[in-house]
Amino acid sequence: MFFDPETWVAIAFVILMVVFGYLGVFKSAMSALDKRAERIKTELDDATRLKQEAAKVLADYKARSATAEREAADIIANAKSEAERIATEAKAKMEDFVARRTKTAESKIALAEAQALADVRAAAAEAAVQAASTILSQSVRGQVADDLLAKGITEVRQKLN
Repeated sequence: MFFDPETWVAIAFVILMVVFGYLGVFKSAMSALDKRAERIKTELDDATRLKQEAAKVLADYKARSATAEREAADIIANAKSEAERIATEAKAKMEDFVARRTKTAESKIALAEAQALADVRAAAAEAAVQAASTILSQSVRGQVADDLLAKGITEVRQKLN
């Protein structure tokens, strides 16, 4: 039995374990393993916490995105309604402008017609006065004719104008 190499390996192993036990290698190894386990546990806890925070941030961003989309849709709807309102107002103003311009043009046309009528009457009166003057001057002579002629011309002008 002492000549078997397995026996000597077993005895060497037992002696090595006793030396390790005496020197505290087991405690050091266990302590190192415990520290590593604790570090891994801490990292896992941190990872879990970070995952939860990331989930909260993601939910917050999704909520903000949804809110921003709703606000954008509201802004677009308001802009469309405002554009329609402005277009309606512009159309009403344009129609009012056209109506006022038409009325002004009609007034100017009526005024021009009245002026033309007055000019025609004045020309007719002047022609009548000239004709009357010519006729009276040829048929009536003397001071009486001149007085009658002046008086008649004055009356004709007053009545025709």
